[in-house]
Amino acid sequence: MLSIPADPHGPSTFRLGIAWVMMCVALALHVIDEAVTGFLSVYNPTVLALRARLGFWPMPTFAFREWLASLILGILLLAILSRFAFRNARWIRPLLYFCAIVAGVLNALGHTVATILGHTVSTVQFQRPAPGFYSSPVLLIVSIYALVQLRRTRLEPTS
Repeated sequence: MLSIPADPHGPSTFRLGIAWVMMCVALALHVIDEAVTGFLSVYNPTVLALRARLGFWPMPTFAFREWLASLILGILLLAILSRFAFRNARWIRPLLYFCAIVAGVLNALGHTVATILGHTVSTVQFQRPAPGFYSSPVLLIVSIYALVQLRRTRLEPTS
């Protein structure tokens, strides 16, 4: 049977809540970085090129306003859920894992690789650095911190 560590409001759980809040801030910073540096001018053509090449690509294209509004709403929703991270709620942990791995580590590495290559697909090239690159180190560091805190506060079996 799984249980929450002895002191659910102790320092390690507090650090999990802090990691959650830091993730929200890092994602907000990353969205600002992408919006200011023209992320959609690279993203949308990349999606269209992949659809043309593969016949199907599961990612949508966006207009700027809908893209920005949906990301702002998503980050606000995550921020509203912060109190559950401070309580180490079981159901919030998979969400933080997803944010840290997909929206954090993989996203930051994707922007970094695109910066190194100077393109996403062969037909979509851009001036270096890639849009969204400047905030990628912050996103990566915060994501790693979140993963460490998730590990430290994992639910342990009782003896």
